[in-house]
Amino acid sequence: MTDDVRLKAGRREWVGLAVVCLPALIVALDIFVVLLALPELSAKLGANSTQQLWIVDIYGFMVAGFLITMGNLGDRIGRRKLLLIGAAAFGVASIVAAYSTSAITLILARAVLGIAGATLGPSTLSLISNMFRDDKQRASAIGIWAGSFSIGAIIGPLVGGVLLEYFWWGSVFLLGVPPMVLLLVAGPFLLPEYRSPQSGKIDLLSVALSLAAILPVIYGIKELARLGWQAGPVVAVVIGLVMAAVFLRRQRTLADPLLDLRLFGNKMFNAELSSMLLYSGLTGTTMLFITQYFQSVAGLTPLQAGLGLVPGLVLGIVSVTVGPQLGGKIKPAHLIGGGLVLVAAGLTVLAFVDSVPGLIIGYAIWCLGGGPLLTIGMGLVVGSVPPEKAGTASSLAQISNELGYALGIATVGTIGTLVYRTQVADAIPAGVPEAAAGAARESIAGASAAAGGLPEQIAGTLLAPAREAFTSGLHVVAAISALVVLGIAVLNAVVLKDLPAFGQPPAAPEGGEAGGAQPEADVQPHAATEAVRDEVAVGRADA
Repeated sequence: MTDDVRLKAGRREWVGLAVVCLPALIVALDIFVVLLALPELSAKLGANSTQQLWIVDIYGFMVAGFLITMGNLGDRIGRRKLLLIGAAAFGVASIVAAYSTSAITLILARAVLGIAGATLGPSTLSLISNMFRDDKQRASAIGIWAGSFSIGAIIGPLVGGVLLEYFWWGSVFLLGVPPMVLLLVAGPFLLPEYRSPQSGKIDLLSVALSLAAILPVIYGIKELARLGWQAGPVVAVVIGLVMAAVFLRRQRTLADPLLDLRLFGNKMFNAELSSMLLYSGLTGTTMLFITQYFQSVAGLTPLQAGLGLVPGLVLGIVSVTVGPQLGGKIKPAHLIGGGLVLVAAGLTVLAFVDSVPGLIIGYAIWCLGGGPLLTIGMGLVVGSVPPEKAGTASSLAQISNELGYALGIATVGTIGTLVYRTQVADAIPAGVPEAAAGAARESIAGASAAAGGLPEQIAGTLLAPAREAFTSGLHVVAAISALVVLGIAVLNAVVLKDLPAFGQPPAAPEGGEAGGAQPEADVQPHAATEAVRDEVAVGRADA
């Protein structure tokens, strides 16, 4: 039997993939349904504005803070074991959240959900990297896994709307229970166990330092984006950066570190992580501006705004599904780079249109181009490290998305907000009450809320310049994002130029003589695939 045949996944692996995709779908769905349920649950639980922010944000904070720890822990104790532990905790915390009787209880339940959620992503992605050893199959599996997030985003507003229409607010949290029960029942039979045979005890001080580094930085960046330059958020970011320096220094001294810094010696690993960080920050920020435009400028309802994103999300699913299939014929440099050029084209459309149909078209074009980076790029991150580090690599890939979104809001989003505030400041006509004018100068949402309490004619004179100013801010955000995405396309074209299409032999080096200079070691074509072939899966027999 040839190596290629032995590498191919069978029916068991594909059924197992369906099981591990459930947590991804639920995590995406959870984000949307919580936002939909927030007004009702806040009223029922008496949550004040600060508590409402923590109900929404605590989940993301905990996920980001614990990703490195959980990715490393899965490598040590077993990825399947950690996944099942996380699924059990997620299910229990979902029930507690659903039946919470106070805002504090709900916040604590959401915190546990975040910690449990931090086990799901790295465990599922690293299991996929081990279950699917063939490059093309692994990329396809990651595409299906990534598509699960898009499916969750599509059905989230619809399912959440139905539940809130006919049931109480806690029902949205119970959505996560049945999939976790199924995972607990089927996982031990369908998912093989993998763990690093050389791992030692986890360094608890490193865990504490990683939390002390990540949480203040994420919190500070979010608060800077929301409140502007204030002392508290700046101090939080500084404290986080200092703790990050201490954390990194300790990792260099440990024989078995929580984060192996040698991973960053790989050029391809660094390039793809950086690409995903920038991509998530830029496109996430632009998407936020689009949804605000739909509701505050075009006057669409939340459900109509969600439906406006559906064409793009559907094309995104097509892209992450078809991209890996094209990976057998097209080199990653061309496929990822070309896809990002298409993303930049979609963003360019957004930089010039000022209508709902135009935004829907631009968003759809960008979603169609983003699939190769999200699937093949993710596969290259996980596949470019030794198999025993797959969990850590998976966690870093997800942290790049979490951190990228926060950085995007704080940088590009702030620029868009500055454009809005600068333009609207001198455009509000006389006769508008000062309180309403002040609210409009802060944000488009403030302008819309203030206009609701004014006579129709005065409301129109307030909303017109505010809507025009916000559209200008959206155009600037989209234009900046398009330029940076083109830069990411160039980065991928250069760094990945020596990688062949899946299943193809390495390209001859430039200068072309046999025995000439070989590609650099850190961009050797699918180097990790060779390591995976030699891996012995721990516990495979008892799967």
